[in-house]
Amino acid sequence: MSILTIDGAKVEYSKRDVTAGMQPYAMDISPDGRLAVVANVGRGSGDADTVTLIDMTLRPIRSVDHVTVGQWPEAVAISPDGKWLAVGITNGTNRPKDSPFRAEQGKLLLFALQGTKATRVAEAPTGKNAQGVTFTPDGKYILVQNYVEKELAAYRLTGSGLEDTGVRVKVNGHPASIRIAPR
Repeated sequence: MSILTIDGAKVEYSKRDVTAGMQPYAMDISPDGRLAVVANVGRGSGDADTVTLIDMTLRPIRSVDHVTVGQWPEAVAISPDGKWLAVGITNGTNRPKDSPFRAEQGKLLLFALQGTKATRVAEAPTGKNAQGVTFTPDGKYILVQNYVEKELAAYRLTGSGLEDTGVRVKVNGHPASIRIAPR
């Protein structure tokens, strides 16, 4: 991943590349700007894939940890308070029906963030091909986009875990990327 510097309208390549995992895909940066996370979708071969944690305070900026998350992490989001990381993984739901790596449900993973470390604390099933995740501005809920089902699903943070609220919002198209504006 290349690091760019931005000064007003001027954008330049910093001549610094950070090593993430195989095929970096989605990323997010903590509200305080100290941590970046990158979902690495790998080769799509059914193997476990990773999320890379990047310490933005170090000079030069660099990767400091990798966490294994399962097949094809398509989405990452850091909570507004910077304490939680949500990872949406397709979990093989995008594989052909006869693939030994296919699953019928994706997964939403929740990690507690402390500095540049992520500790997995909860998991919940999602729909197929969960392509986007975001926290609500108050940090109490996570919205997951279920691409195949054409819906948004709401999950509640319970302090140390996740609870599927059962709320589903149907959309006209296949949702593939989501963010909520801060208030």
